[in-house]
Amino acid sequence: MNDAHLHMVVNHFPIIGIILGFGVLIAGIIFKNDSVKNTAYCLFIVGAIFAFASMSTGEGAEEMVEDMPSVGKQIIHEHEEMAEKLALVLYVLGVVSIIGLFANIKKHAQAKLISFLALVIAAVGIFFGKQTGTTGGEVRHTEIRANAGATTNATQNAGEVEDED
Repeated sequence: MNDAHLHMVVNHFPIIGIILGFGVLIAGIIFKNDSVKNTAYCLFIVGAIFAFASMSTGEGAEEMVEDMPSVGKQIIHEHEEMAEKLALVLYVLGVVSIIGLFANIKKHAQAKLISFLALVIAAVGIFFGKQTGTTGGEVRHTEIRANAGATTNATQNAGEVEDED
């Protein structure tokens, strides 16, 4: 298995983890349940670990696809920039989640504040996760690129000859 395969295997977990963790954390806050909040924190920590794995395999995946005809260096660069921002947010969220776990276990007075901080960071992470996922998909799926409609229409119209009466 090469870096491109590994990247495709691990790159979905950070995005899915942050979305699931966000929902679980909201439930934990609403129901005032530390066990549910701790579950969200664990999802965030696992997401941060997979973000590291995804970043570690991204360079190798880039090397394999950057010279393919339908893949441009600009598309890869945009994805890489978004992925770096997402990874940073997930690393911070992972650290905050570790602190949140300990705060909940120790019944620290700031545990509630930490859960709201994690929620805000997770919301930012979801935004960057959406951007990263979209730009990553555009690397290989030309049909979802912003200019896909124009390219498709131009290709379809290329064979048509207008009837001049």
